[in-house]
Amino acid sequence: MTTHDSGSAPKPPAKDPFDLPDVSGLTVGVIGGTGPQGRGLAYRLARAGQKVVIGSRAADRAEAAAAELGHGVEGAENAACARRSDIVIVAVPWEGHAKTLESLREELAGKIVVDCVNPLGFDKKGAYALTPEEGSAAEQAAALLPDSRVTAAFHHLSAVLLQDESIEEIDTDVLVLGEARADTDTVQALANRIPGMRGIFAGRLRNAHQVESLVANLISVNRRYKAHAGLRTTDV
Repeated sequence: MTTHDSGSAPKPPAKDPFDLPDVSGLTVGVIGGTGPQGRGLAYRLARAGQKVVIGSRAADRAEAAAAELGHGVEGAENAACARRSDIVIVAVPWEGHAKTLESLREELAGKIVVDCVNPLGFDKKGAYALTPEEGSAAEQAAALLPDSRVTAAFHHLSAVLLQDESIEEIDTDVLVLGEARADTDTVQALANRIPGMRGIFAGRLRNAHQVESLVANLISVNRRYKAHAGLRTTDV
């Protein structure tokens, strides 16, 4: 044994991947919260006890949608929603993704931003994946929001199931991507707040394109089988 070996500190044990932070006290903003996906996520999180603010370009539209959702959900104009939130989910249509984020750069600085936008096109053959110049919607968000902590998650959820009040649990895993473990752990924990869901780390943002693109396949599954398919990761 060398002198160097004898003086080295023991390697700390690996962090338990299921040891996630308590996020129950965080306020969650949903930009695009008046659309189907945004409304569904806002409803499920608020129903689970999370404080939720939904955002829209028009404050009155957001306030009306919040009143319909109940469970303490509040509505605000997008910038106010971003300022009031600890973690912000972006659930806007792909066509307005870049413009929306550019307009909120200051309000989103320092915050965890969860991008769940899927760049898709549609033709007579069905849905197909688009490839943004940056590689993915999440990578576009990271480029436009250099002072934010961008992650990607909640891509493969059915808006129909999310908004169905008769459904108690949403049977699906949520693939979470990001650059910092503390941030992806937080988003995983947020997904775990919704009964039936489980957040699973799925890599860095450079891998977001295939996760976003998989929604095109799920749309095909749903059309063929008249379903609202989700995903489960086995052996985890």
